[in-house]
Amino acid sequence: MTTPAPRRGGFVLLDPEQGQVLRVMPFQYNPDSITRTLQPRGIGAAAGDRLEALRLHGPARETFRIDAEFDAVDQAASKATPAPPTGSGLSATLAALESAVTPTSAQLTRQNELAGQGILEIAPVQAPLSVLVLGRRVLPVRMLDIAVTEEAYDGELNPIRARVTLTVRVLTVDDVGFGHKAGGLYLQYQQNRERLAATVANGPSTVGYPGG
Repeated sequence: MTTPAPRRGGFVLLDPEQGQVLRVMPFQYNPDSITRTLQPRGIGAAAGDRLEALRLHGPARETFRIDAEFDAVDQAASKATPAPPTGSGLSATLAALESAVTPTSAQLTRQNELAGQGILEIAPVQAPLSVLVLGRRVLPVRMLDIAVTEEAYDGELNPIRARVTLTVRVLTVDDVGFGHKAGGLYLQYQQNRERLAATVANGPSTVGYPGG
C-alpha cells in the first residue's frame, strides 16, 4: 500500500486585472504550524451600546502567521521543487517571495518619469494578487510582513538555509468588492467554512443550556 503524497502549500501570484498566473511559489516543506487570528468587526465597541452589541460591521479581519523552512541542498535534490540556479543558494527563492511586496524597477522608473513630467496625482503601484494555498483552503491575501532568518551560507555568502516567517491578512469583499477576482476567492473560502460549520451545528447537544 502506497502512502499518498501530501499536498504542497504555497503562494500563487496573479495579475490583479486579468487573473493570469504570474508566479507559483510552493513551500519546500509544508509548515509544521500555522497561527490564525480572527478579529471581529463589531459596531458597538463601547460598553452600554445595547442595541449594537451583537451587530457585525463586516467580515472578520483574519491573519495567518506561517513559519516556512528552506534548504538549498534539499531543494536541489528534490524533484518536486524547482532547483535554484547554480551558485545562487536560496537567493532566487527568497527574491520570488520578496517580489510580492516590492515594486519592480520598471514601475519605480515609470513613477519617477511621471513625477518629472509634473503630474501631481500619481496612482500607487499595484502589486500582484497573492493567493495562499493550503490544501483545499485557497485565500486571497495581502502580505503584511516577511521576516527572513538566514542560517547558513555557501562560499559566496549566498544563503543556503533559511527560516521565513510570513504574516498575511485575508482580503475580503470589503477590501476589493464582489466583482474582483480576490472577492470571488474570498466568497468561496467563506462558503466552504459555512458548509463545514453546518456539519456540527445541529448535532446532538450535550451542553446544559437552560433555554434549549
